[in-house]
Amino acid sequence: MYLGIDIGTSGVKAVVMDEHDRPVAEATAPLAISRPQPLWAEQAPEGWWHAVEHTLDALATRATHAMAAVKAIGLSGQMLGVTLLDETDHPLRPALLWNDGRATAECRDLERCFPGFAARVGCRPMPGFSAPKLLWLARHEPLALERTRRVLLTKDYIRLRLTGEAASDRADSSAMLLMDTAAGEWDDALLAACGIDRSVMPRLVDSAEVAGSLRPEWAARWHLPSGTPVAGGGGDNMCAGVGVGAVRSGDAYIGLGTSGVYFLANDRFIPATSAGMHTHRHAVAGLYCQHAVVLSAGESLAWIGRLLRMPDLSSLIAEVEAATLMPAETPVFTPYLGGERTPHDDPTLTATFSGLTHETSPLALAQAVMEGVAMALADGQAALIESGANIGNVTLTGGGARSVLWGRLIAAATGISLRLPTDGHTGPALGAARLARQSVGGPLIASINGEEAVVPVEPSLREQLLQKHTLFRRHLRLSR
Repeated sequence: MYLGIDIGTSGVKAVVMDEHDRPVAEATAPLAISRPQPLWAEQAPEGWWHAVEHTLDALATRATHAMAAVKAIGLSGQMLGVTLLDETDHPLRPALLWNDGRATAECRDLERCFPGFAARVGCRPMPGFSAPKLLWLARHEPLALERTRRVLLTKDYIRLRLTGEAASDRADSSAMLLMDTAAGEWDDALLAACGIDRSVMPRLVDSAEVAGSLRPEWAARWHLPSGTPVAGGGGDNMCAGVGVGAVRSGDAYIGLGTSGVYFLANDRFIPATSAGMHTHRHAVAGLYCQHAVVLSAGESLAWIGRLLRMPDLSSLIAEVEAATLMPAETPVFTPYLGGERTPHDDPTLTATFSGLTHETSPLALAQAVMEGVAMALADGQAALIESGANIGNVTLTGGGARSVLWGRLIAAATGISLRLPTDGHTGPALGAARLARQSVGGPLIASINGEEAVVPVEPSLREQLLQKHTLFRRHLRLSR
Protein backbone atom coordinates (compact mmCIF):
# COMPACT_ATOMS: atom_id res chain seq x y z
CA MET A 1 0.00 0.00 0.00
CA TYR A 2 1.06 3.60 -0.66
CA LEU A 3 -0.41 6.83 0.70
CA GLY A 4 -0.77 9.94 -1.44
CA ILE A 5 -1.73 13.29 0.11
CA ASP A 6 -2.71 16.28 -2.02
CA ILE A 7 -3.05 19.71 -0.42
CA GLY A 8 -5.14 21.57 -2.97
CA THR A 9 -6.66 25.04 -2.92
CA SER A 10 -10.21 24.07 -2.00
CA GLY A 11 -9.41 20.94 -0.03
CA VAL A 12 -7.08 18.13 1.01
CA LYS A 13 -7.44 14.62 -0.40
CA ALA A 14 -5.64 11.53 0.84
CA VAL A 15 -5.68 8.20 -1.01
CA VAL A 16 -4.35 4.76 -0.07
CA MET A 17 -3.36 2.88 -3.25
CA ASP A 18 -2.53 -0.80 -3.62
CA GLU A 19 0.24 -2.38 -5.69
CA HIS A 20 -1.98 -2.38 -8.79
CA ASP A 21 -2.78 1.37 -8.71
CA ARG A 22 -6.23 0.75 -7.26
CA PRO A 23 -7.37 3.19 -4.55
CA VAL A 24 -8.62 1.18 -1.56
CA ALA A 25 -9.53 4.11 0.71
CA GLU A 26 -9.72 7.89 0.52
CA ALA A 27 -10.73 10.88 2.61
CA THR A 28 -11.12 14.60 2.05
CA ALA A 29 -11.34 17.83 4.04
CA PRO A 30 -12.26 21.34 2.81
CA LEU A 31 -10.12 24.49 2.79
CA ALA A 32 -11.16 28.14 2.52
CA ILE A 33 -9.43 31.05 0.77
CA SER A 34 -9.10 34.48 2.34
CA ARG A 35 -9.22 37.55 0.07
CA PRO A 36 -8.44 40.47 2.42
CA GLN A 37 -7.93 42.93 -0.44
CA PRO A 38 -8.62 42.98 -4.19
CA LEU A 39 -6.15 40.71 -6.06
CA TRP A 40 -5.03 39.06 -2.81
CA ALA A 41 -5.48 35.35 -2.08
CA GLU A 42 -4.18 33.77 1.12
CA GLN A 43 -4.50 30.69 3.32
CA ALA A 44 -3.28 29.88 6.81
CA PRO A 45 -0.70 27.07 6.76
CA GLU A 46 -2.19 25.76 10.00
CA GLY A 47 -5.41 25.22 8.05
CA TRP A 48 -3.56 22.91 5.66
CA TRP A 49 -2.20 20.91 8.58
CA HIS A 50 -5.56 20.60 10.32
CA ALA A 51 -7.13 19.38 7.05
CA VAL A 52 -4.35 16.77 6.67
CA GLU A 53 -4.96 15.66 10.25
CA HIS A 54 -8.67 15.31 9.52
CA THR A 55 -8.15 13.18 6.41
CA LEU A 56 -5.58 10.89 7.99
CA ASP A 57 -7.65 10.50 11.16
CA ALA A 58 -10.52 9.42 8.92
CA LEU A 59 -8.37 6.90 7.06
CA ALA A 60 -6.95 5.55 10.33
CA THR A 61 -10.52 4.90 11.49
CA ARG A 62 -12.02 3.56 8.26
CA ALA A 63 -9.01 1.76 6.76
CA THR A 64 -6.85 0.68 9.69
CA HIS A 65 -5.43 -2.41 7.99
CA ALA A 66 -4.62 -0.55 4.78
CA MET A 67 -2.84 2.22 6.69
CA ALA A 68 -0.81 -0.37 8.61
CA ALA A 69 0.41 -1.77 5.27
CA VAL A 70 1.58 1.56 3.81
CA LYS A 71 5.17 1.34 2.55
CA ALA A 72 5.71 5.00 1.60
CA ILE A 73 3.97 8.37 1.53
CA GLY A 74 3.92 10.84 -1.37
CA LEU A 75 3.01 14.52 -1.20
CA SER A 76 1.34 16.79 -3.75
CA GLY A 77 0.26 20.36 -3.28
CA GLN A 78 -0.98 23.56 -4.84
CA MET A 79 1.98 25.28 -6.48
CA LEU A 80 3.64 28.70 -6.20
CA GLY A 81 2.48 29.55 -2.66
CA VAL A 82 4.87 31.35 -0.31
CA THR A 83 5.00 30.21 3.33
CA LEU A 84 7.29 32.12 5.69
CA LEU A 85 8.39 30.37 8.91
CA ASP A 86 10.26 31.79 11.89
CA GLU A 87 13.10 30.19 13.83
CA THR A 88 10.62 27.94 15.65
CA ASP A 89 8.98 26.88 12.35
CA HIS A 90 5.79 28.81 13.06
CA PRO A 91 4.16 30.68 10.16
CA LEU A 92 4.82 34.41 10.25
CA ARG A 93 1.78 35.31 8.14
CA PRO A 94 -0.80 33.64 5.91
CA ALA A 95 0.64 32.04 2.77
CA LEU A 96 0.36 33.96 -0.52
CA LEU A 97 -1.31 31.63 -3.04
CA TRP A 98 -0.87 30.89 -6.73
CA ASN A 99 -3.87 33.09 -7.65
CA ASP A 100 -2.66 36.13 -5.70
CA GLY A 101 -2.14 39.04 -8.10
CA ARG A 102 -0.58 41.76 -5.97
CA ALA A 103 3.00 41.58 -7.30
CA THR A 104 2.59 43.12 -10.76
CA ALA A 105 5.20 45.85 -10.29
CA GLU A 106 7.69 43.32 -8.94
CA CYS A 107 7.32 41.24 -12.11
CA ARG A 108 8.34 44.19 -14.25
CA ASP A 109 11.32 44.89 -12.00
CA LEU A 110 12.57 41.31 -12.05
CA GLU A 111 12.37 41.16 -15.83
CA ARG A 112 14.20 44.46 -16.11
CA CYS A 113 16.99 43.28 -13.78
CA PHE A 114 17.35 39.89 -15.52
CA PRO A 115 17.01 40.23 -19.33
CA GLY A 116 17.41 36.46 -19.71
CA PHE A 117 14.95 35.63 -16.94
CA ALA A 118 12.70 33.29 -18.97
CA ALA A 119 15.60 31.39 -20.48
CA ARG A 120 16.96 30.74 -16.99
CA VAL A 121 13.80 29.75 -15.11
CA GLY A 122 11.33 28.68 -17.83
CA CYS A 123 8.96 31.64 -18.11
CA ARG A 124 8.52 35.35 -17.58
CA PRO A 125 7.77 36.57 -14.04
CA MET A 126 4.02 36.63 -13.42
CA PRO A 127 2.19 37.84 -10.29
CA GLY A 128 1.07 34.45 -9.01
CA PHE A 129 4.58 33.04 -8.92
CA SER A 130 6.78 32.85 -5.83
CA ALA A 131 9.70 35.09 -6.82
CA PRO A 132 7.73 38.31 -7.41
CA LYS A 133 5.65 37.67 -4.28
CA LEU A 134 8.82 37.38 -2.20
CA LEU A 135 10.05 40.64 -3.67
CA TRP A 136 6.69 42.21 -2.78
CA LEU A 137 7.12 40.98 0.80
CA ALA A 138 10.66 42.39 0.91
CA ARG A 139 9.26 45.80 -0.05
CA HIS A 140 5.98 45.85 1.86
CA GLU A 141 6.54 43.54 4.84
CA PRO A 142 10.32 43.67 5.39
CA LEU A 143 10.10 42.78 9.08
CA ALA A 144 8.37 39.50 8.26
CA LEU A 145 11.04 38.64 5.71
CA GLU A 146 13.81 39.58 8.15
CA ARG A 147 12.38 37.12 10.67
CA THR A 148 12.04 34.36 8.07
CA ARG A 149 14.20 31.28 8.59
CA ARG A 150 12.43 29.04 6.08
CA VAL A 151 10.55 29.62 2.83
CA LEU A 152 8.45 26.59 1.93
CA LEU A 153 5.83 25.58 -0.61
CA THR A 154 2.48 24.20 0.52
CA LYS A 155 3.19 20.47 0.52
CA ASP A 156 6.68 21.07 1.92
CA TYR A 157 5.20 22.72 5.00
CA ILE A 158 3.22 19.51 5.50
CA ARG A 159 6.42 17.47 4.98
CA LEU A 160 8.08 19.54 7.72
CA ARG A 161 5.22 18.77 10.09
CA LEU A 162 5.21 15.07 9.18
CA THR A 163 8.96 14.43 9.24
CA GLY A 164 10.84 17.44 10.64
CA GLU A 165 12.67 17.74 7.30
CA ALA A 166 12.77 20.98 5.27
CA ALA A 167 12.99 19.61 1.75
CA SER A 168 11.36 20.21 -1.62
CA ASP A 169 11.35 18.40 -4.95
CA ARG A 170 12.94 19.98 -8.01
CA ALA A 171 9.69 19.85 -10.01
CA ASP A 172 7.53 21.92 -7.67
CA SER A 173 10.44 24.20 -6.77
CA SER A 174 11.26 24.92 -10.41
CA ALA A 175 7.98 26.85 -10.61
CA MET A 176 9.05 29.27 -7.86
CA LEU A 177 11.19 31.11 -10.51
CA LEU A 178 14.13 30.99 -8.12
CA MET A 179 15.93 28.11 -9.80
CA ASP A 180 18.13 27.46 -12.78
CA THR A 181 15.52 25.06 -14.15
CA ALA A 182 17.73 23.09 -16.53
CA ALA A 183 20.39 22.62 -13.82
CA GLY A 184 17.84 21.90 -11.10
CA GLU A 185 19.51 24.08 -8.45
CA TRP A 186 18.69 27.32 -6.62
CA ASP A 187 19.99 30.44 -8.35
CA ASP A 188 21.76 32.72 -5.86
CA ALA A 189 21.37 35.85 -7.97
CA LEU A 190 17.59 35.39 -8.24
CA LEU A 191 17.30 34.65 -4.53
CA ALA A 192 19.24 37.81 -3.66
CA ALA A 193 17.10 39.91 -6.00
CA CYS A 194 14.04 38.77 -4.02
CA GLY A 195 15.56 39.63 -0.66
CA ILE A 196 16.50 36.14 0.54
CA ASP A 197 19.45 33.77 0.38
CA ARG A 198 19.99 30.06 -0.01
CA SER A 199 20.05 29.43 3.74
CA VAL A 200 16.25 29.85 4.04
CA MET A 201 15.46 27.56 1.12
CA PRO A 202 14.82 23.83 1.54
CA ARG A 203 17.25 21.21 0.31
CA LEU A 204 16.29 19.86 -3.10
CA VAL A 205 15.45 16.24 -3.86
CA ASP A 206 13.97 14.36 -6.81
CA SER A 207 10.25 13.66 -6.87
CA ALA A 208 10.77 9.91 -6.48
CA GLU A 209 13.48 10.25 -3.82
CA VAL A 210 12.93 9.62 -0.12
CA ALA A 211 13.03 13.01 1.61
CA GLY A 212 12.35 12.04 5.22
CA SER A 213 10.69 9.58 7.60
CA LEU A 214 7.37 9.89 9.40
CA ARG A 215 7.69 11.00 13.00
CA PRO A 216 6.83 8.30 15.59
CA GLU A 217 3.92 10.23 17.10
CA TRP A 218 2.16 10.49 13.74
CA ALA A 219 2.84 6.86 12.88
CA ALA A 220 1.19 5.83 16.15
CA ARG A 221 -1.77 8.18 15.69
CA TRP A 222 -2.56 7.02 12.16
CA HIS A 223 -1.62 3.33 12.47
CA LEU A 224 1.20 3.76 9.93
CA PRO A 225 4.45 1.80 10.13
CA SER A 226 7.13 3.48 12.22
CA GLY A 227 9.58 5.46 10.09
CA THR A 228 7.43 5.31 6.93
CA PRO A 229 9.45 6.96 4.10
CA VAL A 230 8.07 10.22 2.70
CA ALA A 231 8.94 10.86 -0.96
CA GLY A 232 9.77 14.20 -2.58
CA GLY A 233 6.48 14.29 -4.47
CA GLY A 234 5.61 17.27 -6.64
CA GLY A 235 3.34 20.18 -7.41
CA ASP A 236 -0.29 19.24 -7.99
CA ASN A 237 -0.02 19.77 -11.73
CA MET A 238 2.98 17.45 -12.04
CA CYS A 239 1.44 14.85 -9.73
CA ALA A 240 -1.82 15.03 -11.68
CA GLY A 241 0.26 14.28 -14.78
CA VAL A 242 1.58 11.15 -13.10
CA GLY A 243 -1.93 10.30 -11.91
CA VAL A 244 -3.43 10.38 -15.41
CA GLY A 245 -0.41 8.71 -17.01
CA ALA A 246 1.05 11.78 -18.77
CA VAL A 247 4.55 10.41 -18.33
CA ARG A 248 5.85 10.44 -21.92
CA SER A 249 6.74 13.34 -24.17
CA GLY A 250 3.58 14.54 -25.96
CA ASP A 251 1.17 13.27 -23.32
CA ALA A 252 -1.18 15.97 -22.06
CA TYR A 253 -4.11 16.53 -19.77
CA ILE A 254 -6.67 19.22 -19.09
CA GLY A 255 -7.44 19.53 -15.39
CA LEU A 256 -10.74 21.12 -14.38
CA GLY A 257 -10.39 22.14 -10.77
CA THR A 258 -10.40 25.54 -9.09
CA SER A 259 -8.26 26.58 -12.03
CA GLY A 260 -8.12 25.06 -15.50
CA VAL A 261 -4.75 23.57 -16.42
CA TYR A 262 -3.59 22.44 -19.85
CA PHE A 263 -0.46 20.39 -19.08
CA LEU A 264 1.94 18.92 -21.65
CA ALA A 265 4.89 16.63 -20.95
CA ASN A 266 7.96 17.35 -23.07
CA ASP A 267 11.44 15.88 -23.33
CA ARG A 268 12.81 19.34 -24.22
CA PHE A 269 13.22 22.43 -22.06
CA ILE A 270 11.29 25.09 -23.98
CA PRO A 271 11.27 28.33 -21.98
CA ALA A 272 8.09 30.35 -22.38
CA THR A 273 8.70 33.98 -23.28
CA SER A 274 5.13 35.20 -23.90
CA ALA A 275 1.39 34.48 -23.75
CA GLY A 276 1.33 33.67 -20.03
CA MET A 277 2.86 30.24 -20.66
CA HIS A 278 5.27 28.57 -18.26
CA THR A 279 7.66 25.63 -18.39
CA HIS A 280 8.95 23.66 -15.38
CA ARG A 281 10.50 20.33 -14.51
CA HIS A 282 8.12 17.34 -14.52
CA ALA A 283 7.96 14.95 -11.57
CA VAL A 284 9.09 12.26 -14.06
CA ALA A 285 12.87 12.07 -14.45
CA GLY A 286 14.13 13.51 -17.74
CA LEU A 287 10.93 15.36 -18.63
CA TYR A 288 9.78 18.96 -18.47
CA CYS A 289 6.21 20.23 -18.57
CA GLN A 290 4.56 23.15 -20.30
CA HIS A 291 1.54 24.81 -18.76
CA ALA A 292 -1.33 26.96 -19.97
CA VAL A 293 -3.53 28.04 -17.07
CA VAL A 294 -7.02 29.52 -16.77
CA LEU A 295 -7.06 30.95 -13.26
CA SER A 296 -10.83 30.68 -12.70
CA ALA A 297 -12.33 27.49 -14.10
CA GLY A 298 -14.26 25.54 -11.49
CA GLU A 299 -14.05 28.70 -9.40
CA SER A 300 -16.11 30.51 -12.05
CA LEU A 301 -18.81 27.86 -11.88
CA ALA A 302 -18.81 28.01 -8.07
CA TRP A 303 -19.16 31.80 -8.32
CA ILE A 304 -22.20 31.68 -10.61
CA GLY A 305 -23.67 28.93 -8.44
CA ARG A 306 -23.48 31.21 -5.41
CA LEU A 307 -25.06 34.09 -7.32
CA LEU A 308 -27.90 31.84 -8.48
CA ARG A 309 -28.27 30.45 -4.95
CA MET A 310 -27.43 27.00 -6.30
CA PRO A 311 -24.20 26.26 -4.41
CA ASP A 312 -24.46 22.48 -4.95
CA LEU A 313 -22.50 22.31 -8.19
CA SER A 314 -23.47 18.72 -8.94
CA SER A 315 -27.14 19.71 -8.91
CA LEU A 316 -26.45 22.86 -10.91
CA ILE A 317 -24.57 20.94 -13.60
CA ALA A 318 -27.30 18.30 -13.74
CA GLU A 319 -29.93 20.98 -14.34
CA VAL A 320 -27.83 22.67 -17.01
CA GLU A 321 -27.29 19.37 -18.80
CA ALA A 322 -31.00 18.57 -18.65
CA ALA A 323 -31.86 21.95 -20.21
CA THR A 324 -30.03 21.00 -23.47
CA LEU A 325 -29.29 24.60 -24.43
CA MET A 326 -27.36 25.44 -27.58
CA PRO A 327 -24.46 27.96 -27.48
CA ALA A 328 -26.58 30.35 -29.56
CA GLU A 329 -29.04 30.48 -26.64
CA THR A 330 -26.46 31.50 -24.03
CA PRO A 331 -24.54 34.75 -23.48
CA VAL A 332 -20.77 35.10 -23.82
CA PHE A 333 -18.76 34.84 -20.60
CA THR A 334 -15.06 35.67 -20.21
CA PRO A 335 -13.87 33.75 -17.09
CA TYR A 336 -11.43 36.29 -15.67
CA LEU A 337 -12.74 36.72 -12.13
CA GLY A 338 -9.25 37.17 -10.73
CA GLY A 339 -7.21 38.18 -13.77
CA GLU A 340 -5.77 35.69 -16.22
CA ARG A 341 -2.51 33.94 -16.89
CA THR A 342 -2.65 32.23 -20.30
CA PRO A 343 -2.56 33.72 -22.85
CA HIS A 344 -3.08 37.24 -21.46
CA ASP A 345 -0.69 37.46 -18.46
CA ASP A 346 -2.87 40.18 -16.95
CA PRO A 347 -3.91 40.06 -13.26
CA THR A 348 -6.25 43.04 -13.75
CA LEU A 349 -8.54 41.37 -16.30
CA THR A 350 -12.11 41.08 -15.10
CA ALA A 351 -14.89 38.69 -16.01
CA THR A 352 -17.78 39.84 -18.20
CA PHE A 353 -21.10 38.67 -19.57
CA SER A 354 -22.29 39.98 -22.94
CA GLY A 355 -25.33 39.24 -25.05
CA LEU A 356 -27.78 39.28 -22.14
CA THR A 357 -31.47 39.62 -23.01
CA HIS A 358 -34.84 39.51 -21.22
CA GLU A 359 -34.96 35.81 -22.09
CA THR A 360 -31.59 34.90 -20.53
CA SER A 361 -32.26 32.26 -17.88
CA PRO A 362 -30.20 31.29 -14.81
CA LEU A 363 -29.24 28.00 -16.45
CA ALA A 364 -28.11 29.89 -19.58
CA LEU A 365 -25.78 31.92 -17.38
CA ALA A 366 -24.34 28.76 -15.86
CA GLN A 367 -23.79 27.11 -19.24
CA ALA A 368 -22.19 30.32 -20.53
CA VAL A 369 -19.65 30.02 -17.72
CA MET A 370 -18.82 26.46 -18.80
CA GLU A 371 -18.52 27.59 -22.43
CA GLY A 372 -16.29 30.51 -21.43
CA VAL A 373 -13.89 28.22 -19.59
CA ALA A 374 -13.82 25.88 -22.61
CA MET A 375 -12.96 28.75 -24.96
CA ALA A 376 -10.29 30.05 -22.56
CA LEU A 377 -8.72 26.58 -22.53
CA ALA A 378 -8.78 26.62 -26.34
CA ASP A 379 -6.82 29.90 -26.21
CA GLY A 380 -4.33 28.17 -23.92
CA GLN A 381 -4.02 25.29 -26.38
CA ALA A 382 -3.31 27.77 -29.17
CA ALA A 383 -0.52 29.29 -27.09
CA LEU A 384 0.96 25.83 -26.49
CA ILE A 385 0.93 25.01 -30.19
CA GLU A 386 2.42 28.38 -31.07
CA SER A 387 5.34 27.63 -28.73
CA GLY A 388 6.21 24.59 -30.86
CA ALA A 389 4.52 21.96 -28.69
CA ASN A 390 3.41 18.68 -30.23
CA ILE A 391 0.24 17.59 -28.44
CA GLY A 392 -0.57 13.88 -28.50
CA ASN A 393 -3.11 12.18 -26.24
CA VAL A 394 -5.13 14.53 -24.03
CA THR A 395 -6.91 13.30 -20.90
CA LEU A 396 -9.65 15.27 -19.14
CA THR A 397 -9.47 15.11 -15.35
CA GLY A 398 -10.43 17.00 -12.21
CA GLY A 399 -13.79 17.57 -10.54
CA GLY A 400 -15.25 19.33 -13.59
CA ALA A 401 -14.49 16.29 -15.74
CA ARG A 402 -17.47 14.55 -14.16
CA SER A 403 -19.72 16.78 -16.27
CA VAL A 404 -20.48 15.19 -19.64
CA LEU A 405 -21.53 18.57 -21.04
CA TRP A 406 -18.35 20.35 -19.96
CA GLY A 407 -16.26 17.62 -21.57
CA ARG A 408 -18.22 17.97 -24.82
CA LEU A 409 -17.77 21.76 -24.77
CA ILE A 410 -14.01 21.51 -24.19
CA ALA A 411 -13.58 18.90 -26.94
CA ALA A 412 -15.55 21.11 -29.34
CA ALA A 413 -13.71 24.30 -28.38
CA THR A 414 -10.23 22.75 -28.69
CA GLY A 415 -10.99 20.48 -31.65
CA ILE A 416 -9.33 17.54 -29.86
CA SER A 417 -11.01 14.34 -28.70
CA LEU A 418 -10.47 13.86 -24.99
CA ARG A 419 -9.72 10.70 -23.08
CA LEU A 420 -11.81 10.25 -19.96
CA PRO A 421 -10.78 7.49 -17.52
CA THR A 422 -13.99 5.68 -16.67
CA ASP A 423 -13.07 4.76 -13.09
CA GLY A 424 -12.29 8.35 -12.11
CA HIS A 425 -9.28 7.34 -10.01
CA THR A 426 -6.78 9.88 -11.25
CA GLY A 427 -5.36 13.12 -10.03
CA PRO A 428 -2.63 14.52 -7.80
CA ALA A 429 -3.14 12.27 -4.77
CA LEU A 430 -2.85 9.13 -6.91
CA GLY A 431 0.20 10.57 -8.65
CA ALA A 432 1.81 11.29 -5.28
CA ALA A 433 1.16 7.69 -4.21
CA ARG A 434 2.79 6.42 -7.41
CA LEU A 435 5.86 8.58 -6.76
CA ALA A 436 5.96 7.18 -3.22
CA ARG A 437 6.06 3.65 -4.65
CA GLN A 438 8.85 4.58 -7.04
CA SER A 439 10.86 6.10 -4.16
CA VAL A 440 11.12 2.69 -2.49
CA GLY A 441 12.04 0.78 -5.64
CA GLY A 442 8.69 0.07 -7.27
CA PRO A 443 7.45 1.03 -10.75
CA LEU A 444 6.06 4.49 -11.39
CA ILE A 445 2.91 3.09 -12.99
CA ALA A 446 1.90 -0.51 -12.35
CA SER A 447 -1.26 -0.65 -14.43
CA ILE A 448 -3.65 1.43 -16.51
CA ASN A 449 -6.58 2.69 -14.44
CA GLY A 450 -9.43 0.96 -16.23
CA GLU A 451 -10.67 1.42 -19.75
CA GLU A 452 -10.87 4.91 -21.14
CA ALA A 453 -13.87 6.52 -22.72
CA VAL A 454 -13.40 9.16 -25.41
CA VAL A 455 -15.21 12.47 -25.61
CA PRO A 456 -15.32 13.09 -29.38
CA VAL A 457 -15.36 16.39 -31.21
CA GLU A 458 -18.94 17.02 -32.35
CA PRO A 459 -18.77 18.95 -35.66
CA SER A 460 -22.01 20.90 -35.14
CA LEU A 461 -21.11 21.93 -31.59
CA ARG A 462 -17.58 22.85 -32.69
CA GLU A 463 -18.92 25.11 -35.43
CA GLN A 464 -21.21 26.89 -32.97
CA LEU A 465 -18.39 27.41 -30.46
CA LEU A 466 -16.00 28.64 -33.17
CA GLN A 467 -18.54 31.31 -34.07
CA LYS A 468 -19.00 32.17 -30.41
CA HIS A 469 -15.24 32.25 -29.87
CA THR A 470 -15.03 35.12 -32.35
CA LEU A 471 -17.46 37.08 -30.15
CA PHE A 472 -15.51 35.99 -27.06
CA ARG A 473 -12.26 37.42 -28.39
CA ARG A 474 -13.92 40.56 -29.76
CA HIS A 475 -15.53 41.30 -26.43
CA LEU A 476 -12.24 40.68 -24.66
CA ARG A 477 -10.50 43.27 -26.85
CA LEU A 478 -13.23 45.82 -26.15
CA SER A 479 -13.10 45.29 -22.39
CA ARG A 480 -9.32 45.68 -21.98
